[in-house]
Amino acid sequence: MIVTRTDDLVLTGGRIHCPDGTLETGWLSVSGERISGVGTGTPPAGTHLDLAGAHVVPGFVDLHCHGGGGGSFTSADADEAATAIATHRRHGTTTLMASLVSAPPDELAGQLAALAELVADEELAGVHLEGPFIARARCGAHDPSVLRDPEPGVIDALLEAGRGNIRMVTLAPELTGGIKAVRQLVDAGVIAAIGHTDAVADQVRAAVDAGATVATHLFNGMRPLHHREPGPIGVLLDDERVTVELICDLVHVHPDVLRLAARHAGRSRTVLVTDAMSATDVADGRYRLGSLDVEVSGGVATLADNGSLAGSTLTMDAAFRNLVHGAGLGITDAVAATATHPALLLGIDGETGSLRQGLLADVVVLDDDLRVTGVLRRGTWVGGAPVPV
Repeated sequence: MIVTRTDDLVLTGGRIHCPDGTLETGWLSVSGERISGVGTGTPPAGTHLDLAGAHVVPGFVDLHCHGGGGGSFTSADADEAATAIATHRRHGTTTLMASLVSAPPDELAGQLAALAELVADEELAGVHLEGPFIARARCGAHDPSVLRDPEPGVIDALLEAGRGNIRMVTLAPELTGGIKAVRQLVDAGVIAAIGHTDAVADQVRAAVDAGATVATHLFNGMRPLHHREPGPIGVLLDDERVTVELICDLVHVHPDVLRLAARHAGRSRTVLVTDAMSATDVADGRYRLGSLDVEVSGGVATLADNGSLAGSTLTMDAAFRNLVHGAGLGITDAVAATATHPALLLGIDGETGSLRQGLLADVVVLDDDLRVTGVLRRGTWVGGAPVPV
């Protein structure tokens, strides 16, 4: 990864997308790792960089990512994990949570151990266990042979192996012990997410009442919405206590449905995620997702044996662009869904997720087509093509 450190940098002439609105010709100053000021008018002294009208948005926060650049978080290889982090960072993701797919508990413990140092070094914001406590009927790209009920002892063992790094667990509440597992996770300070589930509405509602607060990639890997049985989608989308993840690659969810869901959930409950796997930002071909073979063609990842979607090759800058250009929502909506709300969900909104004085200088510069031209992470230009200073 190319990094270029700069102190007392002032970005000028950009459209600065702040929590209270957009400064059409504003400036943003950086001192060390943090934003030292945001405003209009005469910018402060420092190294000025004229952005000539480019968009300036907060660094992206991705809650659900399995890998990228040929590297996978499930490999238990720290170098592969670092490759995945660097890949997504080039595309503007300054805060990333590693997602692991279903596996036997001892294998998950080894993967957690391999990621621990990256979490300690704040290269990762934590780990998300997507399974193994999910429904066989809706397992998607998870190995059905390793799925299991959420037994309290197994959950305790995984939390111990995670050493405080597990931030979110996706489970199916209809499994034996599912509602108790939600309470157990919430009591341990872990976000309980509902996904890969065949539950009916009453079962999902009970899980939300027990403390579940996230819908894992809404629509995908769950019982479909029906007008007489709303199932997970109806409950999770309509409950004000629940944040809904949307995979915004325009493949997993049709643009019209993305727009409907994002408008209904609103800025305070919508987050975009990549669900990216190792093939992200590299060539089509055959890859692995956990223990399963995946074929990638035209950037679409599917299981080799049955054609089921198997994660994505999405990056957060493309998700941002797709929400605006594909689903027809505004840039303010995209900022909230890619940065502000996911940071709030993780409890790190006092450090990142918006462009405010005192927060970390996690900043993405986008051109008129909303493509990345530069990424600052903690005041340092990162990626293969940082903006020259």
